[in-house]
Amino acid sequence: MRFSSFYIPTLKETPADAEVVSHQLLVRAGMIRRLASGLYTYLPLGVRLLDKIAKVVREEMNAAGFNEILMPMVQPGDLWRESGRWEKYGKELLRFRDRNERDYCLGPTHEEVVTDLARDEIRSYRQLPLRVYQIQTKFRDEIRPRFGLMRGREFVMKDAYSFDASIPDAEKSYQVMYEAYKRVFGRLGLKFRPVEADTGSIGGSFSHEFMVLADTGEDTIAVCADCGYAANLERAEIAAPKASEPSQCPPVARVATPGAHTVEQVTAMLGKSPKELVKTMLFVADGKPVAALVRGDREVNEIKLGKFLNADKIELAGREIVERCTGAPVGFAGPVGLDIPIYADNELACASGYVTGANEGDAHLVNVDLKRDCEIAAWGDLRQISETDRCPRCGGAIGLTRGIEVGHVFMLGTKYSEAMGATFLDEQGEEKPMIQGCYGIGVSRIGAAAIEQNHDRAGIVFPPQISPFSCILLNLDPGKPEVAEAAERIYKDLLDSGEEVLLDDRSERPGVKFNDADLLGFPMQLVLGGKGLARGVVETKDRRTGEKGELPLANFMPAFTEWKQKVLAGWERQQA
Repeated sequence: MRFSSFYIPTLKETPADAEVVSHQLLVRAGMIRRLASGLYTYLPLGVRLLDKIAKVVREEMNAAGFNEILMPMVQPGDLWRESGRWEKYGKELLRFRDRNERDYCLGPTHEEVVTDLARDEIRSYRQLPLRVYQIQTKFRDEIRPRFGLMRGREFVMKDAYSFDASIPDAEKSYQVMYEAYKRVFGRLGLKFRPVEADTGSIGGSFSHEFMVLADTGEDTIAVCADCGYAANLERAEIAAPKASEPSQCPPVARVATPGAHTVEQVTAMLGKSPKELVKTMLFVADGKPVAALVRGDREVNEIKLGKFLNADKIELAGREIVERCTGAPVGFAGPVGLDIPIYADNELACASGYVTGANEGDAHLVNVDLKRDCEIAAWGDLRQISETDRCPRCGGAIGLTRGIEVGHVFMLGTKYSEAMGATFLDEQGEEKPMIQGCYGIGVSRIGAAAIEQNHDRAGIVFPPQISPFSCILLNLDPGKPEVAEAAERIYKDLLDSGEEVLLDDRSERPGVKFNDADLLGFPMQLVLGGKGLARGVVETKDRRTGEKGELPLANFMPAFTEWKQKVLAGWERQQA
């Protein structure tokens, strides 16, 4: 491919609306352009990047025994009503009506559609397992699209689905896909980690996310260096505290705390530490107010709380609900005398003599024993993990790091098959619901995540596996016939050998070509100018290391092959 005939509109300046490195570089490298909030047009280089990623994904899905299909992006609302998600999914589901006033949506995922397919096709256990996948555009009406391709509204996704006759068989399908994902991300040259995850709006019994490790990641991951346990912040378990009998404390006493309604203000006024204070947080769970208690230096984990309460919807209570339930302004809620269900984090059972809100303005209570003075409905793991906690598996130290979710595997069980009547006849002739799994990979997000991991001040540093071109050949003197002829000869030899090469044949200054080559980030750079031609050499640059060298024109292809192997070996060592 020739630069002069290939549309690559590179930019010198960083776009003002690009917040993260991948967004900045994808725009500057001429790979994407913004159409509207969260919507992007993929330009030729961007399409090549997507194709490289999709090729690896397809190969591994096919090798894992999944068959490729393609389902409609537009989905009937009736299917979503059958599954129960039409109302529950939320505003991310873009709903609309056709000319006949029938409800439809743009697919954010395809559990309903594929379950409808399976129930129409599958009759007997002999037809199972059914394993299918697609690579297709999805749409989720994100409340705040940001970070370019990492949090867009429209995106390219690989979604796969398995249908099995039994739980053990379904677990085998899950494991097959789990291992396939590890191969996919390994082949794509990514540093990644599988972590235990919440099932979210997809549902199911358990799931794993595959996280690309990057400082700019939106997600926080808890990792144990000793045993390898890893989970996202929403899911990370906290080891149950050792049982202890709290010491006896004096009776509850009311103290004035004028104007003190934050943990910092209250503890400073009373000379206490945050560990001695109980935060009383009010939530609305499926329309009913509840209170969650955690230590003053901790945070309630809403996902855990929702799971603990088996609630479909949970959200922080607004000011009006807080004041109605407590009789006090926000910041003075407390569990003593509170007439709504109260749930306390396990950690609070290990001590007494706490400071709590008094359910009246400008006042708190001291000497509170939660077991003695409150009606606790239940105790549980309700808080977010921190680096002061120990690993729930081995007791080792926990570290927190950042990651970008690029893949997610779910064990759905019978969530959709029971709701939608996707059944089969087993060996005894009994009707049973199919056991399902679903598995997603963010194809377009992988491109952004790879750049977050692989860039420098000059631009992108593409791993060879996903680079739109393997090398770029810079003709520094296209106006000189002898240089142009030599460059064309090298270009043809590279193409004939199967190399994906971009020939920069533009009439631009050498500085512009060097800067664009670094910005685009292809692994290998070849440079030919009048001076090099006179000396009989082609200059080289390894984009990853910046190491420069020379190859002889007279014996170019064998020398290039040897140099290429060296470049690729360096990438393999880095990724190992």
